[in-house]
Amino acid sequence: MKTIAIIGLPNVGKSSLFNRIAKQRIAITSDFSGTTRDVKDKEILINERPCVIVDTGGLDDCNEMFENIRVKSMEAAKRADIILMMVDGKLLPSEIEKKIFYQLQDFKKPIALVINKIDNDKEMQIAWEYDEFGAQKVFPISVSHNRGVSALLNWICTFMPAPLNAPSLNLQDDDEELFDDFIEDEEIQESIEAQEIQEPSNQINIGIIGRTNVGKSSLLNALVGKERAVVSSIAGTTIDPVDEFIEYNEMVLNFVDTAGLRRRGKIEGIEKFALMRTNEMLETADIALLVLDASEPFKELDERIANLADKNNLGIIIVLNKWDVAYDTYEKVVEEIRYRFKFLAYAPIITVSALSKQRVHKIKDLILSVYANYTQRIPTSKLNELFKDAINKHHMPSDKTKEVKIYFATQYDIKPPRIVLVMNRPKALHFSYKRYLANQLREKFELEGTPVLLFARKKGERDESGELE
Repeated sequence: MKTIAIIGLPNVGKSSLFNRIAKQRIAITSDFSGTTRDVKDKEILINERPCVIVDTGGLDDCNEMFENIRVKSMEAAKRADIILMMVDGKLLPSEIEKKIFYQLQDFKKPIALVINKIDNDKEMQIAWEYDEFGAQKVFPISVSHNRGVSALLNWICTFMPAPLNAPSLNLQDDDEELFDDFIEDEEIQESIEAQEIQEPSNQINIGIIGRTNVGKSSLLNALVGKERAVVSSIAGTTIDPVDEFIEYNEMVLNFVDTAGLRRRGKIEGIEKFALMRTNEMLETADIALLVLDASEPFKELDERIANLADKNNLGIIIVLNKWDVAYDTYEKVVEEIRYRFKFLAYAPIITVSALSKQRVHKIKDLILSVYANYTQRIPTSKLNELFKDAINKHHMPSDKTKEVKIYFATQYDIKPPRIVLVMNRPKALHFSYKRYLANQLREKFELEGTPVLLFARKKGERDESGELE
């Protein structure tokens, strides 16, 4: 499968072209220079031919963070089969761009000079200025107006084998006009109506969340065994979610490093896009690694970030990073966590050092354990037996002298376990008694790391929304 890397200075439109070719809004785009900071790739089809498209960070070197970005971008270009060097057609050629293009030519790969933002024929005059690069293949395009993109894609296809059992087909710019409308209209709607329990997948989606500069990117790199995410001492380095697959014990672990979150009043510019993308990622995640900085006391913002995972009903593992420079003893730190994060009493805690990779490998086994609990199916007979014993030990409070009964219980879904209680008076089920029932479940069954959802309803009624226990 061929790999196509998009290379260029910041703000030339690399992420917009990436999204256009992938036909999805995967990479964050904005007018802010340096929005993309990590290498991002996506398996796609171009003219029915499978390939991998790679978006890279802007090649700037103004500080430590951008130096790391430059190195990773050039490494991505070296690994690629086809290179697209992108420039801003609104500006005259620069010496740094010419130098980058010559460096890319040294890789001995098919390379095209892509001149973006040529929105009309009059602007072609600036495009001619780039003749001094000596590029053999030049494509003046406008990503925003979808002008000239099809010719670029058809050129890329000349380096890929024809698809099996598929007719030869060239893209036309007009074929792409529905792209933006498709993305805008696409919505994911979920229902909690009782249905056949879904089958657990062999892929586990794991979101890495936490404040800025707690070591999330370093943790991702340690987990996957390579420098996948840009790491620097500058807070807020990660903007786009960075994902990486690894195989472990016959399971596919898909780690996603998200942007570090700040207090709402400190969120600026493209970080607003990053927060939105983090929320979108958590909607499709299975497990959240809540990364806390063990080198300093915890903050209120840590609790708010934990609530993001809580409200999305995710399995949760609390990762105490920088344990080699912990601010207090293990017992006192855990006591502080259990006090601050009472709503995550079921979450396991692991201490690590992403920098030295101390105990990082144990996170993978813990993920598999939590995922097994997250996808656990509890037989109806065992559920009803447990609830019967629980009610006998602690009778349900009455509803204004009227008896409240649970007729039976059954699990109707997983990820996390969802259990419906069929009752005569569902509205009379007090939240404290629901918590008691959930605790009884945890004592009987292995549910570490996963929330448990209990829903009360009458016979024949649709499932009502309930509270997370």
